[in-house]
Amino acid sequence: MKEKCIEAFKRVFNKSGDICCFAPGRVNLIGEHTDYNGGYVLPCAVTQGVVCVASKRNDRLFRLYSLNLERRGITEISLDSIKKTRSWADYPAGVINTFLRFGYKLDCGADILYYGNVPRGAGLSSSAAMETATAVILRVMFSLPIPDNLLAIIGQFAENHFVGVNCGIMDQFAVAMGKKDYAVLLNSKTLEYKYINIPTDKTDIIIVNSLVRRGLANSKYNERRRECEKAFAMLSAKTGASSLCDVTVEQFERYKDELHPKLLCRARHVIYENDRVLKAAQALKSNDIENFGILMNESHKSLKNDYEVSCAQLDFLADAAQKFPGVFGSRMTGAGFGGCTVNLVSKEKSDAFADYIKKEYFAAFKTEPHVYKTLPGDGAKVLFKF
Repeated sequence: MKEKCIEAFKRVFNKSGDICCFAPGRVNLIGEHTDYNGGYVLPCAVTQGVVCVASKRNDRLFRLYSLNLERRGITEISLDSIKKTRSWADYPAGVINTFLRFGYKLDCGADILYYGNVPRGAGLSSSAAMETATAVILRVMFSLPIPDNLLAIIGQFAENHFVGVNCGIMDQFAVAMGKKDYAVLLNSKTLEYKYINIPTDKTDIIIVNSLVRRGLANSKYNERRRECEKAFAMLSAKTGASSLCDVTVEQFERYKDELHPKLLCRARHVIYENDRVLKAAQALKSNDIENFGILMNESHKSLKNDYEVSCAQLDFLADAAQKFPGVFGSRMTGAGFGGCTVNLVSKEKSDAFADYIKKEYFAAFKTEPHVYKTLPGDGAKVLFKF
């Protein structure tokens, strides 16, 4: 990928780049829709991601180009007036804008070219990868003392306040802080985290893309957040909890009948899902892959029935996977309404599973899903400077 980007940069901008960076996508193993409710998540960075090449300019323009969207050409952003374009360029533009809002000095513009192999709209955080890659470029190019965890906060702020998606911190944190062969157990309220080893000698992580696209900003994602806020308002009055995920399972069971039925379902998913994450992390520590898989399956059922963010294609993929010998667990991953399932599969069965799930899905929907075998990878980094 990087060689392709370097050559493309010369062709598009008629000069050589100064720096080349990589930011991975991420897959969330368990802990869906808990991050914006103050809970735990367990994602890992993946080997697929976004490469970008950049060089400084002598003026105050940022010229942005996506090799994946060549027909859209170059988008120009001025440091003196950063405005939304309602296109892919809003993700890097939002990061540039956030650097300025956070008080960092950018004394000139830059030319930046992006190329990624994270499928857009699949729930694997192609947007967070692009945001974090941009943040790494700016940090290095302008010699700014920014730690990796702050890169994640900058990316989330850009998506919340510029792009307009009210996402939690998980995606950007996993992209910035990923570690090879490990998942990240993240407390999304305090940003405390631990690395949990994934037994990659025994298992493969296989992502199955349903090819059902979902536009996150236009989905019911923000509606779910509002529903959680309403449920929390009632439960906090009863329990004194500081976030929905601080409500214990026991407290929820005591007060659940005072909630509107829809809010009861939303809160039940979030509170029980948060509990599942902690149990799943302990299962990984104990090398209990079977129990980890059971928790993944329970997570999908809850996302389908209580949180109502699945769809027919994702339910089919999860159900089919859970029936296959050698699959420990399968669940939808990401915000939902389309995208991917994540599957934890015995290494010796992973190739057979990939063939099986393609055939089953094609028989049901006349479309062959995209299947990616991936590994837990490192977070965003500089590949090299020219």
